[in-house]
Amino acid sequence: MKHKQNGMRIFVVIWLGQMVSLIGTAMTRFALLIWTYQQTEQATAVALLGFFSFVPYVLVSPLAGVVVDRFDRRRVMILADMGAGVMTIGLLILHQQDALQIWHLYLAQAVASFFEAFQVPAYTAVTSSLVDKSQYGRINGMRSTASAAADIIAPLSAGLVVTLIGIGGVMIVDVATFGVAMLALLLVRLPRADKSSAAETGEPFWQELSGGLRFITARRGLVGLLITYVGINLFAALTYFAILPPMILARSGGSELALASVQGMLGGAALVGGLVMSVWGGPRRKIHGALGFTAVSFLFGDFLFGVGRSLPVWLVAAAVSSFFIPLLLGSYRAIWQVKVPLAMQGRVFAVQGALQTAMMPLGYLVAGPLADRWLEPAMLPGSALANSLGWLVGTGPGAGMGLMFVATAVLGSLMSLSGYLLPDVREVETRLPDYDLLGEAV
Repeated sequence: MKHKQNGMRIFVVIWLGQMVSLIGTAMTRFALLIWTYQQTEQATAVALLGFFSFVPYVLVSPLAGVVVDRFDRRRVMILADMGAGVMTIGLLILHQQDALQIWHLYLAQAVASFFEAFQVPAYTAVTSSLVDKSQYGRINGMRSTASAAADIIAPLSAGLVVTLIGIGGVMIVDVATFGVAMLALLLVRLPRADKSSAAETGEPFWQELSGGLRFITARRGLVGLLITYVGINLFAALTYFAILPPMILARSGGSELALASVQGMLGGAALVGGLVMSVWGGPRRKIHGALGFTAVSFLFGDFLFGVGRSLPVWLVAAAVSSFFIPLLLGSYRAIWQVKVPLAMQGRVFAVQGALQTAMMPLGYLVAGPLADRWLEPAMLPGSALANSLGWLVGTGPGAGMGLMFVATAVLGSLMSLSGYLLPDVREVETRLPDYDLLGEAV
């Protein structure tokens, strides 16, 4: 890979634009999440938002990966941001006409997921082409810092904007932030990516479509690592992503302040973790960050969320769980970025993203009914399950969801540590050559 003297400067410009866009998107999601729960008071309705945000991503990603490798990655990112912005404008129009319904939000999440399938692998591949591989850990830390900043700023900003000018105002801000992201991309000149597409190699489109999958399946270490993260993401979707907001609202009497405080702490701890990763770059052996830090986040964060019954305990849980997320994600991404040739990163990262999140829609789909129809009623005072497990998670509203968090604390940490049992995964960094040692071979 050629050293790009201005690579870091270019990355920072793109990164700042994407961070602004993330803040706007997070503001809209927070405002609409609260609106959804207020309309239904059901965990299922909130969990379905997550379900519809992943299904198109999983289905479209293989095709998106080919597009990312065939065409200008900057243009792919611009068009993806533009599409997401148009979707938000559609929601804004419906809201202003007092016609917004829950199913509109599900459709909007699906549309946003479609465009995200193109944006995510393009962003990651652009990152890889701009900086030296020794900086991948730090760059990924910066990306996590941007996400954390959005988590901190969005709840408070969304609450303020909703109070002043309503949900429509939040969506207007969101559309403006998409414009900032696109402007940042238009201001920079990216290095021309090396291509291995059909346009230059004569490879048939359908073979190219499966190229990412063939690359992964030929390397047992990457397969094992990917399977481990399939399980990790499933358990994360069951609780952390799907039912954390309704659990906090249920156990706090519907307090939006309590939820905003927890969301803010999640963002604050992740911001600190992202800054640490940006400076440190992660452990020398990134596999310890990808597996070990994930186990710690599950074991302590999810457990404290499950047994906690007050805001102070939830804040500690948020801090413990979220601090390690930038460290584990940065380490995990760095392993893949170092092992995958630059010309194939669009296809490989698209397939990787689709497969590792393939079980998350199932987690979202199961989480809501499991909470609403079984565990929540089972943990009401006087029920058999409440009598046997009430000492651990309490009883009443939110206790059933708390029990789910205790389960994922155990299962998620065991899934993370199981990767160490496979030598190909445990030693993936030494057993697989880096892409530059392959001479960019496919």
